[in-house]
Amino acid sequence: MRSPEEQRLIREDIFRWLDGKLGSGRSELSRGELQDYHFGPERIPLVDTARGIRNPQDFEATLTIMTSVKSPYGPESITEDGFVRYSYQSRDGGDNVKLRRAFEQKEPLVYLQGIRPGAFVPYYPAYVVADDSDARQFLVALDESMRFFGDPLHMTSDERRYAERTVRSRLHQPVFRAKIMFAYATTCAVCSLKHGDLLDAAHIIADSDSSGFARVSNGMALCKIHHAAYDRNLLGITPDYEIRIDKDLLAEIDGPMLRHGLQDMHGRELGLPTRKADRPSKDSLAVRYAEFAR
Repeated sequence: MRSPEEQRLIREDIFRWLDGKLGSGRSELSRGELQDYHFGPERIPLVDTARGIRNPQDFEATLTIMTSVKSPYGPESITEDGFVRYSYQSRDGGDNVKLRRAFEQKEPLVYLQGIRPGAFVPYYPAYVVADDSDARQFLVALDESMRFFGDPLHMTSDERRYAERTVRSRLHQPVFRAKIMFAYATTCAVCSLKHGDLLDAAHIIADSDSSGFARVSNGMALCKIHHAAYDRNLLGITPDYEIRIDKDLLAEIDGPMLRHGLQDMHGRELGLPTRKADRPSKDSLAVRYAEFAR
């Protein structure tokens, strides 16, 4: 068994390693990348080859848990209250013991949400915040602020409202971004810019709206200038995927950024994902375009 200090150093190094991997506009990592983490010269895979939990033999507590697109568990997706519910093993084996130890010792871990085969969005540091023996589930908090609820199994109405806002604003966004960037091949749908650091996953209907679901058909990959213009109704997109620029903005004379960045986009066709199911919803575009037209 590794010493507690070495285990702590490895966990902290994993978080730094993930920061580095995700520091260039990325939201997802491949299974191959996650299997190739090294602590110094030592390779320590962060995913197991056949199981949804990584419990290295020489660690006292769980290192990572993951859900694949076709997970055999079912209850471990992010729920409206912002927790992952991770089911016990059928028998009280080592996985249960090490997850329980992570709960008791408040050890940080990594949660990996599968978004398609072999691709995962990491949340870290995540914490096991409750052991629900009646439901035979562990509750895992993906946002550190949610560690400090009095009782995650029995939240107050204020805590639940806070948790639901956190889910919309922080927890769904990385998965939404990863799916959007994959669908649009990390390319702005308006101007074809391909620099991931300068691209956003833009909602058509705002995620704060009850119909603003975090699904690919309610989003587009937009560079930051076109995202800002779209959010402020200076740029509109018709239900037939044609780009329009605000008439007052078209009449302005300001310089090359305005001309080439916005005015020259007027009348262009929107770049679309290859898969028809990923293309922007025409109904949602119509709602937003009516706002732009007003």
